[in-house]
Amino acid sequence: MCIKPLLTASICENKPLEEYDNEGTVTEDRNFDDIAHKFVKNIYGSGKGEIRQAVVWQDLESILKTLGESTSLDILDAGGGLAQLSQQIAHRGHKVTLCDLSSQMLALAEKDIEDAGLLSQYRFVHAPLQDIEQHIDKQADLVLFHAVMEWLKDPREALDVVLSQVKPGGIASVMFYNQNGLLFKNLICGNLTHIEEGMPHRKRFKLQPQKGLPPEDVYQWLEDAGFTILGKSGVRTFHDYMKDTRTGEYTFEQVVAMEQKLCRQEPFISLGRYIHVYAQKPLD
Repeated sequence: MCIKPLLTASICENKPLEEYDNEGTVTEDRNFDDIAHKFVKNIYGSGKGEIRQAVVWQDLESILKTLGESTSLDILDAGGGLAQLSQQIAHRGHKVTLCDLSSQMLALAEKDIEDAGLLSQYRFVHAPLQDIEQHIDKQADLVLFHAVMEWLKDPREALDVVLSQVKPGGIASVMFYNQNGLLFKNLICGNLTHIEEGMPHRKRFKLQPQKGLPPEDVYQWLEDAGFTILGKSGVRTFHDYMKDTRTGEYTFEQVVAMEQKLCRQEPFISLGRYIHVYAQKPLD
């Protein structure tokens, strides 16, 4: 039995200042072709990834129930990477368009989808998500837009493009790297100088987004687009803050269950390293 979740050596990583990018801004959209295999191993094949899947899947089940599954739904997985969550949806008989900027990620996803016996359920689009409307001929019942905005030069513009692909009555499922969570982690690690400097990005951490997004901004962008927010969940509300000091008694299964229990109530929503929010487009 796994007694401890897979944590890093310490949640407080003290690095010399020269390892920080003092600009702290995204100058172009991130393409993961150069580190696709590393991304899959470190993000999807980890305890952190398992918690993310478990929390967000609960929300997706609620979303699918709201949409109704009497007929096959059209799903757009925008910037979907390995498409792990949309594969779970495809297993229920729904059709998925998977779009990604990285040809390497798409190739890995296609192999994984083929191994799962779901290839007939998928259509693959290699393109920037901002150009997705050039590759699809109808709006989707459900759009997944998970852990993408924090890697983009203009996250709001991209979100607006994605939201335009949701059909009236459809739902957008959006997950983003939470600025509150990033700030809180640095606070409990005592990185006050780093905070005062604006929390510049650490160059060496290629899998860490350069910046988080303020939750209130994302909520406002959804509402400005005319969507009604149906639910919010904090993703990894405490796991990433646990010190690896070998104190306490718990299993990884207990950690996952507690994350699922706390994730939809404050203050835990706002402390999640990521936040998942889903919103519905009006019928009119």
